[in-house]
Amino acid sequence: MSPRIQNLFYALPLAALALTASPAAAQEESDHYAAVSNTAMSITGDIWLDDAGITFENDEYLEFSDLVADKFRVDGRMVPGSVYRIAEPADPVLLNGNKLCGSGKVTYLANWASSKGMSAIAVFTGKAAPKSSAEMCASYTYEDPQ
Repeated sequence: MSPRIQNLFYALPLAALALTASPAAAQEESDHYAAVSNTAMSITGDIWLDDAGITFENDEYLEFSDLVADKFRVDGRMVPGSVYRIAEPADPVLLNGNKLCGSGKVTYLANWASSKGMSAIAVFTGKAAPKSSAEMCASYTYEDPQ
């Protein structure tokens, strides 16, 4: 095999790996949620969410390191949901120069069904896993995937 062909042989798998790790690839494999609330439309835009992370409309991405809870207290009521730890805490700049939290690096994200056909996410900056929506720095509402 010529050195040129051999280099191509090794480069193609690396290129394919880089493509699968991109935010666009994450969008293809994740559930698409359409922004509904004013905060979601002006800050996050639509999102793509799965158990690995969340991708925002401007292709910013937060990776989850693990699921830390499957229940969450919203307005005093315990609901089924997912609370994820953020792998590398950050407060990404999203649409119109807005930040996801605006008051520090996001360390946790919770997701739950807020009403029929709607889901909500809340973001948190604390060191400990949040137990309720009262601890959030921001929340956003989306239409569930169809």
